[in-house]
Amino acid sequence: MTEPSEVKTVGFTPCLYCPDKPLFHVSAGVPVYEALAMASDFLFLARALTEDAAYARDTDRHAWAAHYLTTLGKAVIDDVVKAVSPRPAGKGKKAAK
Repeated sequence: MTEPSEVKTVGFTPCLYCPDKPLFHVSAGVPVYEALAMASDFLFLARALTEDAAYARDTDRHAWAAHYLTTLGKAVIDDVVKAVSPRPAGKGKKAAK
């Protein structure tokens, strides 16, 4: 079994499409603890921006910034889930006998 501190992002998760191709991907090889800390930061900032957007009636820049931050945060979390989820036998690494 892999220790949690050894698990790293797989780097398969795309985000921010333009128009039908991903502009960004999560990078492979980032320790999951660091990746999740970054996702937490993205989502914290997005939360603050959505609160600002609720009060700022003259612009939508807060909402768009929050949208992009949540998109990035979701991609990181989705990639970490792929990294820590068990893989079916025959896919990726060989199953133990």
